[in-house]
Amino acid sequence: MRDTYREELDDITTSLVEMTNTVGSAMSKATTALLDADVALADLVIAGDAHIDAVRESVDERCFTLLARQAPVATDLRSVTTAMATVQDLERMGDLAQHIAKVARMRFPDHAVPQEVRPVFLDMGHTAESLVAQAGTIIAKRDIEAAAQLEADDDLMDRNHQQLFRELLSDEWPHGIQSAIDITLLGRYYERFADHAVSVARRVVYLVTGERPSPVVAAAS
Repeated sequence: MRDTYREELDDITTSLVEMTNTVGSAMSKATTALLDADVALADLVIAGDAHIDAVRESVDERCFTLLARQAPVATDLRSVTTAMATVQDLERMGDLAQHIAKVARMRFPDHAVPQEVRPVFLDMGHTAESLVAQAGTIIAKRDIEAAAQLEADDDLMDRNHQQLFRELLSDEWPHGIQSAIDITLLGRYYERFADHAVSVARRVVYLVTGERPSPVVAAAS
């Protein structure tokens, strides 16, 4: 019975790692759709969110079953509850990628992102993909050092988000209110995506140590 329980926990972990890959792919496609005004790619991201939701439901059900049948305690209980919280973060990250794709679709055939801020969004997209890839490795290996590094790496997303606001608040912004609203929302979607990746990393730290980690302050570069 205990071997079966461990196998189920390992299988849930594998599902979470695979989910990070799916979410990372969704974010990559959403960023490309946004920058290239690629409506077909945007539609793929929007439709693909249903699969991410289905995985979340499956992981939830399996976790509830383990809680009901095994009544885990201590580290085993943390493993199950951490998986339940992590899958919610990953599902939300999929939603945020979908939101980005929906903005790309809504503005098609025009580009939602003006030329002036395209480099910022390209960098935000790359950062988001890197953070979710790191999150997958952290989940698989329970690597608390990598979790601390991920939290520090999130500063890059924050700096890009601040750069967007500097562009929007500039007296030279020429693209009007609607574009400014789009850029504000898009920037928030990327920032929140990164925040959820940080949340996943912090949950792994709690799983391994039993303690809530303090926020990491990155060294100045």
